[in-house]
Amino acid sequence: MVELLLIVGVIGNIISVLMFLSPVKTFWRIVKNRSTEEFESLAYICTLLNSSLWTYYGIIKPGSYLVATVNGFGVVVETVYVFLFLLCAPPFQKGKTAILFGILNVGFLAAVLCVTYLLLNGEMRINATGYMASGLNIVMYGSPLAGMKRVVMTKSVEYMPFFLSFFFFLNGGIWTFYAVLAQDWFLGVPNVIGFLLGALQLFLYAIYKNRRPSKDKGWITQRLLPSTSDHNTIVEP
Repeated sequence: MVELLLIVGVIGNIISVLMFLSPVKTFWRIVKNRSTEEFESLAYICTLLNSSLWTYYGIIKPGSYLVATVNGFGVVVETVYVFLFLLCAPPFQKGKTAILFGILNVGFLAAVLCVTYLLLNGEMRINATGYMASGLNIVMYGSPLAGMKRVVMTKSVEYMPFFLSFFFFLNGGIWTFYAVLAQDWFLGVPNVIGFLLGALQLFLYAIYKNRRPSKDKGWITQRLLPSTSDHNTIVEP
């Protein structure tokens, strides 16, 4: 069982790394054009917070080093994404991104670390961190619903890249399997949701990939790629 858990965890790490790296093409476009165009930073900021919480969870929970390592990698990658966004965004977006980063990735994260580390011990600390990380993960896994709505309305998958959706689906599935083996329901519940939403994204992709996009004047363009990534926010294990 221990060997199987290790194998599944390593496979999960590989898939998660690929998912973290899936927005590279988007950021190459941003850097090349020196503009964030209509892309939004919220997905990357939330993914950075999520990765940070799962890294902390993996550190404090015995035997969860695979969760800590892959999310530690996610923290580095998402920090680079946010930095590039700040570098290339117009003044208003730059200010909004900086404020969100300060509130979520500095203020909120510092509060969580201080409260759980100074006021809680043992299982209470692990459980409190697990509840917060799992809850945030569920919220982030729900964010593709807006992107899927756009796909249906515009009949276009332009802003729902196949590989991001594919790794989103694989990531949810492999970490659900890992959670069952490890009996870690904090890890399992959000990834079951991610697996199902990933499957739905692939289903929509199969339906609309060859259709010509329709113009919907009522749809406000909001390019959001992920984390999990349209987030398709990159969502970590």
